[in-house]
Amino acid sequence: MKSEDNMNIILVSKSHGKSRVLALSGTIAFSLAFVGAILIAAAGWAGYSVAMSQADAREPSDSELIAQWRSKLSEQKTELAGVQQNVQDQVDALTLRLGEIQGRLLRLDALGQRFVESGLVASDEFDFSQPAAVGGPEDLLPADSFSAPELTRMIDELERKMLDREQQLRLLDQVSSRQKLEDELYLEGRPITWGWLSSRYGFRSDPFTGKRTWHAGVDLAGKDGSDIISVAGGVVTYAGERHGYGNLVEVDHGDGLVTRYAHCKTIKANVGDVVQKGQVLALMGSTGRSTGPHVHFEVIRSGKTQNPETYIQRASR
Repeated sequence: MKSEDNMNIILVSKSHGKSRVLALSGTIAFSLAFVGAILIAAAGWAGYSVAMSQADAREPSDSELIAQWRSKLSEQKTELAGVQQNVQDQVDALTLRLGEIQGRLLRLDALGQRFVESGLVASDEFDFSQPAAVGGPEDLLPADSFSAPELTRMIDELERKMLDREQQLRLLDQVSSRQKLEDELYLEGRPITWGWLSSRYGFRSDPFTGKRTWHAGVDLAGKDGSDIISVAGGVVTYAGERHGYGNLVEVDHGDGLVTRYAHCKTIKANVGDVVQKGQVLALMGSTGRSTGPHVHFEVIRSGKTQNPETYIQRASR
């Protein structure tokens, strides 16, 4: 009969100094040894974990620091590129607006120059071909550069003022154009540059028969071949020969007003021509029913003849 191996454990009491012997079977002893091994392994793993955590908390190496700085520099470069692109976009936008303002200023200068040429403003007072005169003492305080928002605000204010000036100048241009048109159509003055009144409007003794007849215009005698001019702007509606008138030019001035220039030596205008006040229509002659070089001048309003002297003696506008 095989006997089992037993393990004896001696227990000693501190108080009484007595000892006791505890006998364990082999199975129990093996189990206790296995549990002890597990406890030892667990303690080892815990120590390893603590050591690894302490290793992670240690200072990074030089290579790790270099890698971190390179990563940060790359991020900063990306941010800087974004800022530079944003600034460039703002500069491009400001440049475009400045170009538009420059074009509008050129148009304003051209419009101002038209006013100078038309006599609305004195040429010695406004010279639109030169920049405006500016000046003043220097400020002793240190000068600061304008920021982008400040420049944008200044450009906005400048555009607002320019828009206001453009509207005012445009209105002035319209008034000027209308005034000029009215002046052009205002019928006044003599149809000759040199000469004298040789026959008035109304009843007179006919130069050929001596009978009392109606004279629908006035006669202005002068030098043969001298200029006959239009007394107002208009459109030529007739240019040719007509019975009794000889060579005749007829101009329609609108608003029912028509003028006639008869007995011309040479006609200088054609039907459909738009003529201005003072423009040469023909040369003085003695064609048709005439006794010598002169121009027979008629003014017709709404189909009825008017006394031309009323218009000849009109004051200029």
